[in-house]
Amino acid sequence: MKARSHLMLPVAIAVGAFVAACPGTRSEGLDRNTVPAAVQDDYDVFAQRCSKCHQLSRALDSGIDDDEYWKAYVSRMRHMPASGISEGDEQVILRFLRWFSSELRAKKKAKEG
Repeated sequence: MKARSHLMLPVAIAVGAFVAACPGTRSEGLDRNTVPAAVQDDYDVFAQRCSKCHQLSRALDSGIDDDEYWKAYVSRMRHMPASGISEGDEQVILRFLRWFSSELRAKKKAKEG
């Protein structure tokens, strides 16, 4: 029994790391209920695909509000082997990011005066 117990810790650590890395376990991002119904499904695709490789805050907290920048960025991410972003997903993600960017621009404009 003692010989097996030394194997249990590395297995437990590996399982814990796997669970922590699963996108479904991440709680960061937007509250879906704060997103307009018209883009909630788009947000879901964004959250599912983009969280496979990085935290959603990477995009959401970036301050980027330029639609052309997002188009180039998402296209580049789509070509990453592990992203799982299809051409159709790319358009859906961009639709969400266009909405999100317009919200950022409106907030910046309101701050300016």
